[in-house]
Amino acid sequence: MDSVRLIEEWPVDNAATAVVGADGTVLAAHGDGGRSFQLASVTKPLTAYTALIAIEEGVVELDTPAGPEGATIRHLLAHTSGLGFDEHRVMAPPGTRRLYSNAGFEQLADALTKHSGIPFAGYQREALLDPLGMASTTLDGSPAAGAVSTLDDLVRFAAELQGPTLLDPSTLGTATSVAFPGLTGVLPGFGHQKPNDWGLGFELRDHKDPHWTGANSSPRTFGHFGQSGTFLWVDPDAGAACVALTDRTFGPWAAEVWPRYTDAVLADLP
Repeated sequence: MDSVRLIEEWPVDNAATAVVGADGTVLAAHGDGGRSFQLASVTKPLTAYTALIAIEEGVVELDTPAGPEGATIRHLLAHTSGLGFDEHRVMAPPGTRRLYSNAGFEQLADALTKHSGIPFAGYQREALLDPLGMASTTLDGSPAAGAVSTLDDLVRFAAELQGPTLLDPSTLGTATSVAFPGLTGVLPGFGHQKPNDWGLGFELRDHKDPHWTGANSSPRTFGHFGQSGTFLWVDPDAGAACVALTDRTFGPWAAEVWPRYTDAVLADLP
């Protein structure tokens, strides 16, 4: 796939990318697979997946109370707990608005720690990272945005998102379907979206415009991007996932090159 070489044209110092097929095969890759990058909010899918494993293990349930009064694990995962962006302050009643919230994911991790009796980073290592062989991934800060990882590790996660081995496929299906449909909100970096559809820890492409994925990405595409210039998307209709990691903060450059890159990758798929 020649499309991955387009990453050489991005205005960044360091970058790495890979395209992963539905069977987990690496279809193409470019850049240093072992270089560590700050993930920023691409941390959130890792945290969400850990929460989903905890749900299947019976540590918590989606409707276990967590976060602000009246909120649950489900609300925290879906950015509908009412918490502010970086403030542990209630801005709206649970379930009424889509307020993208780092604080919500921090309270999610706190709830998992409380109910499991294991510090979140340790639980994540045991439940998710070690089973997938993600030895180079660490959580050194917030469970909303503090992970550091490599392309090689996120390729393993991208394969898991297409053929789950740690979750029942129906659980992942629920997590990548709309939770609390019809809510409006702001997609960071891309403005107000109506509706602003999210799953449980995963942002959904649906029919959002503008968006960080491609014009030809299917509505079922899900994933996340990070303010450190990183993204991971899975397009079930295309049968592929794509990871891109850089060391330049998200900005207009990313909003311009990422959709073009995604469309080039989709067009290049076998």
